[in-house]
Amino acid sequence: MKPAAISSLFAGPFALATLSVDAGPEFPALVLPQGTALDLRAALAEPTATVRSLLETWDDTLPRLQALAADSAQPWRELEQFTVHAPVEPRQVFQSGANYRQHVIDLHVAHRAPNDPLSPEEARAEAAALMDQRAANDLPYVFLGLPSAITGPYDDVTLPYSVEQPDWELELAAVVSRPAYRVTVEEALEYIAGYTIANDLTDRATVFRRDMPQIGTDWLASKNAPGFTPLGPWIVPALSVDDPGELQVTLKLNGEVMQDESTKDMIFSVARMVSYASQYARLLPGDLVLTGSPAGNGMHWGRLLQDGDVMEGSITGLGVQRTRCVAETP
Repeated sequence: MKPAAISSLFAGPFALATLSVDAGPEFPALVLPQGTALDLRAALAEPTATVRSLLETWDDTLPRLQALAADSAQPWRELEQFTVHAPVEPRQVFQSGANYRQHVIDLHVAHRAPNDPLSPEEARAEAAALMDQRAANDLPYVFLGLPSAITGPYDDVTLPYSVEQPDWELELAAVVSRPAYRVTVEEALEYIAGYTIANDLTDRATVFRRDMPQIGTDWLASKNAPGFTPLGPWIVPALSVDDPGELQVTLKLNGEVMQDESTKDMIFSVARMVSYASQYARLLPGDLVLTGSPAGNGMHWGRLLQDGDVMEGSITGLGVQRTRCVAETP
């Protein structure tokens, strides 16, 4: 799908994208906020370049992109001429659970046992106390997602017929610029090339194993169906994002606002998430670190995704993604 024409697509002087001409091969592009694009294969004289390969040499590539963005003599074309895809193909996707205070409180109340003696108000107070304790003493909760779940920012999202409770979770995603292993919180943001938007869809019915509850969560079954992670549309360089802890995350369902929260509500910051993931795994250029989703998911509203629903997700300065849900038939 092609993006709608708006006055400014994102914050800052440029962003990275992956585009194609109709069904042709995908290629890395430099995009300007007014809606023009430049094929970076030719502009950088790198015919096999991808966004991920550009991230692998980010320290050298960034100044070249800055120069190209200011060069009006380049063969810029209108963005409407292209199809927009997910901006990067990561090798690893690090996902975060339970990282927004109000969201965790909502889930705590929604997933109470039927025989829980606490009232909803008491359950919320209990969860709030747990969040205070967690922020002070505990660690982020990070798990792995599959790159095969990623789809484009304007693509239809198939709801598998086996999924009983499909839900939305709009998230800020950090894009890794260079290998990171055991980095400190203080240096973690130095390993981030930029930010993009992810909608980390979840089947609430399969989050917890019914047959073996002692095992706990089942993220393979609940989050990794093909297309369950709409990504993009752009990677906005970190230098254009003043503070990843001061961004508004907004999801509309059929035009109605469902999620609308600041990243200030995060329990653990972007830097804390990136540092924590790097203590156990080597983060690679192009990898994604999803930072959790704020309050306002479908379980909270008692209204889950259905055939024909349209989700519109935006994060301050990062653009807008728009995806339509299509129910799979058995």
